[in-house]
Order: sequence, then structure tokens, then C-alpha cells
Amino acid sequence: MNEQDKQIILNGSPVPLNGEHRITLADFVRERGATSVHLGCEHGVCGACNVLVDGSCTRACLALAHGCAGSSVTTLDGLQDELAQRLRKAFNAHHALQCGFCTPGMFVSAYDMLACGEPLDEARVRERLAGNICRCTGYQGIVDAILSVANPHAPAAAGHAHHHPHSEEVHS
Repeated sequence: MNEQDKQIILNGSPVPLNGEHRITLADFVRERGATSVHLGCEHGVCGACNVLVDGSCTRACLALAHGCAGSSVTTLDGLQDELAQRLRKAFNAHHALQCGFCTPGMFVSAYDMLACGEPLDEARVRERLAGNICRCTGYQGIVDAILSVANPHAPAAAGHAHHHPHSEEVHS
């Protein structure tokens, strides 16, 4: 096993894989400061622990850290490119976050579907978000935020614009 196979690239930085071989990826990255990875159900149902492993959306509570040896793991904190910035602005503009517990996993899922470049409409976005549970928003703001990034020149859907006169932009 070479040195690269004994590490994970976490948000762009190499992190040695040491310790227990049965530690989940979620626990591994949280113990190394990536606390945007939330643990909800720990059964792969809620999506709060979503991360990108080599660019693919993955449930970190189901993956073993050592199974990701040699891989690049990106959490919400590591998403800093132009697409992520546009998506953050859209989440703020469409009030796609409330309590914040599901937000990191929801954001990673949204980023993943946008990065794939597939055509998105409301039905497809809802289908792709089916593995994420949000108990606060009712999903419409999240769907609207994703669609506004996917289709920036499309008019806002009637009745779906969410304006709150006292809202402030949330910065990550």
C-alpha cells in the first residue's frame, strides 16, 4: 500500500488515515474539524451527512473512512468554487435554510446535481432531493434556489417567489 492509499484528501488537504479501521467517514471527517457533516439518522436515510467522494455524492454515515483511502472528500466547507458561491446566494435569496441542520447535506446534494449538468426542472430536483430530509422548510425554497442556479434566465415560477422583508443574507 503506497502513501496515497493511507490518506484521504479532505477539502484539498491530505489527512492520514490512522486509527480504527471501522470508523465511518462521517466520524472521521468530524474528528478532523469538518463539523459541517451532520449526523442525523446514521442509517443513510436523512442526507445530513452528505459529502462528495471523488465528486460523487456519498452518505458519510454509511461509508467507512478506510474504504475511501486515496480519495478526495469534499464537505460543505470545501465547496468554494463559483458554482458553490452562486448556490449559496440562491439559498439565501430563496430562504432555503431555516434551522440549518439539513443545510450542509442538502447543499452538497444540490451542488452535486448542478455539477452534473443535467437538465433540471422542479420534478427532477424533487426526485434528486428525495434522499434528504428537511423538517423546517417544506422544500419549496430549496427547490427554487436550485432551479434559479440551474436556469438563471428563467422567470421565477408564479407563487414560488419567497420574499421576506426582514431577511438578511447569511454568509458561510
